[in-house]
Amino acid sequence: MIRPVNFDFNEETAGSNAFQKRNTDKSSANEQAQWEFDGMVNILRENGVDVTVIDDTPDPYTPDSIFPNNWISFHHNGDIFLYPMQAENRRLERREDIIAQLEDVFEVKHITDLSSFEQEGKFLEGTGSMVLDRVNKIAYACISPRTDREVLALFCEQAGYKEVSFHAYDEYHMPIYHTNVLMCVGSTFAVICLDSITDDDEKNEVTSILKLTHKEIIGISFGQMNHFAGNMLEVKNKDGETLIVMSQNAFNALDDEQKGVLERFGKMVYADINTIETNGGGSARCMMAEVHLPESR
Repeated sequence: MIRPVNFDFNEETAGSNAFQKRNTDKSSANEQAQWEFDGMVNILRENGVDVTVIDDTPDPYTPDSIFPNNWISFHHNGDIFLYPMQAENRRLERREDIIAQLEDVFEVKHITDLSSFEQEGKFLEGTGSMVLDRVNKIAYACISPRTDREVLALFCEQAGYKEVSFHAYDEYHMPIYHTNVLMCVGSTFAVICLDSITDDDEKNEVTSILKLTHKEIIGISFGQMNHFAGNMLEVKNKDGETLIVMSQNAFNALDDEQKGVLERFGKMVYADINTIETNGGGSARCMMAEVHLPESR
């Protein structure tokens, strides 16, 4: 997780991210985001999660550095992928020193850098663009200005994943910018806004594959999606217990029946990150770049 120093409403991303809404002035946005970030880290650690916190740097200016899962992903076989980002100021988030710091603890076998696609105007923003079923090696992805099918296919080929791509829209028929705001895939469940997938064939394919891989489907509404109820992440703590991490807004948006179903699959853990969600247009899942690398021997 990256602790911000320049968090702010990012003008460069606002055009394709309908979840972004400026509600805090620049002078207080970063201070509030730091407070929310620290609170979420504390909650995760109190629940036994091993969290590596790295401070952002004042220069260059990276208002969205708090969302590292868009530029990097880590895999069980020691692979790291670096991704092409649409906004120019988000490309500055890629930092070799972060990888070097992790190499002190984890084994890195190979780094695949896809960022050259930026020169062609083609993007794939990590585990924002893709929701990975790591057990079954399936990459779910809604095609958008930030998720290019060619780059997606190349990732799947190199990482050994099956591509499940589709188109998804909000209630105003605007393309949803990242897949991870409409769905979350855990080991035995999936939270998804099926109403956002308007093509029946695509919806049926997604539903069928989720069922074939033995996921219990928990449907959410547009309203719940807009409160980031699709932006969750299943993690394991140091004792091997399953936690389902989300924001306070996401938790509050779920009804009692949905919470009851989720509680069967893990403990729900949530934090108040309202300023980050509103100004940044991302939520709890976006703030965590989960490290699946093997530990160094």
